[in-house]
Amino acid sequence: MYKLSWYVAASALVAYIIVTVLHIHAAGGWLLMCIFAAMALAFRAYPVLKGFSYTVMIFAAVSLAMYYPQHFIQVGGFKLSKLIVPLLQIIMFGMGTGLSWRDFAQVAKMPMGIGVGIIGHYTIMPLIGFTITQLFHFPPEIAAGIILVGSCPSGLASNVMSYLAGANLALSVSITATVTLLAPLITPMWMKILAGQYVNIVFLDMMWHIIQIVILPIILGLIFNHFLHGKFKWLDAAMPLVSMISIALIIVVITASGRDSLLTVGPLLVAATLVHNVSGYFLGYWGARLFRMPEKDCRTVALEVGMQNGGLASGLALTMGKLATVGLAPAVFGPLMNITGSALATWWKGKAIRN
Repeated sequence: MYKLSWYVAASALVAYIIVTVLHIHAAGGWLLMCIFAAMALAFRAYPVLKGFSYTVMIFAAVSLAMYYPQHFIQVGGFKLSKLIVPLLQIIMFGMGTGLSWRDFAQVAKMPMGIGVGIIGHYTIMPLIGFTITQLFHFPPEIAAGIILVGSCPSGLASNVMSYLAGANLALSVSITATVTLLAPLITPMWMKILAGQYVNIVFLDMMWHIIQIVILPIILGLIFNHFLHGKFKWLDAAMPLVSMISIALIIVVITASGRDSLLTVGPLLVAATLVHNVSGYFLGYWGARLFRMPEKDCRTVALEVGMQNGGLASGLALTMGKLATVGLAPAVFGPLMNITGSALATWWKGKAIRN
């Protein structure tokens, strides 16, 4: 079956090139979707590539959104963007069910690692984001989106990559939980300071939106886990799948909404996002090395600094009424960081721990 998938991908690629040359764009989106979908299935046959399968499937869905955006903006009289915040709340609830109060107790046991992770995350990424906006000269609202991504906390993806990299998973979960709890204060603060020149930022409004989107669902998830842990095993099995589908849908809706802007700044935005993401890994790792932290902890800090909660950034862009512009950088950052994070984690997994 996996070999057949490669044949399907190759055939669809040839067909895509032909219809593009002949300017038959009506079929282009479906063919591009087939290429990515077949590649995603084929990747599952290889342990090294298997981790990229989900991200490639997102590319398949995004292909349809770029070619046929009208189908992903509104269905009947219902705007699909209204699903973004509820989906994010479901994802954050799932994150809460995977945490326990013991994870927060780890803060007292690993103060150095958590302190370095928090400071690195909330200084490196916002300031790099701001620097990128000065260098690339994006339109104001696109620039604000880059800063917004850099000002958000890390998410579940960093925990997954830390696990794959053989890093310190307990430290990763603790940093993620702590920076998430700090987000209602720090994210609006950086947005006010760094992005206030690009868009109007109302500190208290953004603070309340973060509490609604992230903090309250996580607290409910924690309470659920505390009292009902193990009693709904189907929920434990379903939440990762629900989260993946939700993230994909969010990215597709944002892509469709901001298609015109993406066609204008897309390649440059991808380049800027890659610089932002990789700089976070690099500076996070070497910042931790400066404090003479163990190698496993340095890898953890690198992933926690470089990987952001793009979903939260997308939700905040929606609450600002600027999903099609401010929301573009989060939509690009999410899939890209999964590719780079998976590659980095796989490389580290095969590299001996040194101190």
